[in-house]
Amino acid sequence: MTASRKVRAHLNARVVPAALRAVCVWAAALSLTACRPGEDSGHVAGWTLLDASQRHPIVVSQQPANLSLRVARGSHGLNPGQRSQLISFLNKYRSGDTGNGRITVSVPTGAPNEVAALQSVADVREILRDYSLDETRISVEPYRAEGDPQPPIRVSYTRFIAEGPTCGQWPQNLSADTRNLPHPNLGCATQRNFAAQVANPADLLGPRTMTPAVGERRDVQWDKFTRGESTIARKDQDERVQVKGAN
Repeated sequence: MTASRKVRAHLNARVVPAALRAVCVWAAALSLTACRPGEDSGHVAGWTLLDASQRHPIVVSQQPANLSLRVARGSHGLNPGQRSQLISFLNKYRSGDTGNGRITVSVPTGAPNEVAALQSVADVREILRDYSLDETRISVEPYRAEGDPQPPIRVSYTRFIAEGPTCGQWPQNLSADTRNLPHPNLGCATQRNFAAQVANPADLLGPRTMTPAVGERRDVQWDKFTRGESTIARKDQDERVQVKGAN
């Protein structure tokens, strides 16, 4: 073998292992890339990393709450049963169920029971005043009921309603999913139960306003502090504890 052939054989022996090593490194990198979570079959994992309240939001909307009081012709005001219905309706209104804080009383006109309805509206207004509702929060308006010989008095207000998400989304088999990501239905039942149990859905829209603070006691204490006097409340002799010595 000549010297030139020996040199070429030596170079080929060095180039082939290097090429094999490059192919092996490329194959290993390709296999690792295929096993990365969230990228198999073009899957996008962004929405799965969101909070449950964002994946399954609670929708808060305003809907009317209505009470119909049918007053018979010739009656003189509300009967005890209708008064009880109105009081129960107002208890829900006072419990925080209201949306805009305004009550509308719709009175039928042009019907055979128009006079009886007007007398009953006076009872309705009296009960509303007993619940400390001033005239600015009460709206009385007439309406014509065509074809109804005994149209009712309608009392209504706008309230907030919380609607939970629809659960039961199971698009994949969790036992065969190796990505260890939150499944689509995770947290949906909690959101739905929370929407059904919330006492005042308006609280989901924002915090309530604080009641005005009473400043009389604060002003007295601040005046004492600026004059250098003690701000500790004084106790009467009857409020002090007396310990008698042991015999």
